[in-house]
Amino acid sequence: MNKYGCTGTVTHMKTTVEIADSLLEAAKAEALARGVTLRALIEEGLERVIDPVTNKGPTFTLPDASVGGCGAQRWHKLSDDQRVEAMYAP
Repeated sequence: MNKYGCTGTVTHMKTTVEIADSLLEAAKAEALARGVTLRALIEEGLERVIDPVTNKGPTFTLPDASVGGCGAQRWHKLSDDQRVEAMYAP
């Protein structure tokens, strides 16, 4: 560790990238609309492109549509003959 507290590990790097003016303006507007920095928006986009498998975005979860009761438990405990009988019983 040096006298400034740096251990030599670099976690961020500054770089210069040429981006079309229209794309940069759109990115700035999107960052402003999301309430994030331009840097955060660019990092998110790069992460999604570089590792699309783990960065799919929000996952979809089915809503719980279950109803009360015991469901089909009783039906599954019946033998095949009992099921046929139950299906055709008046």
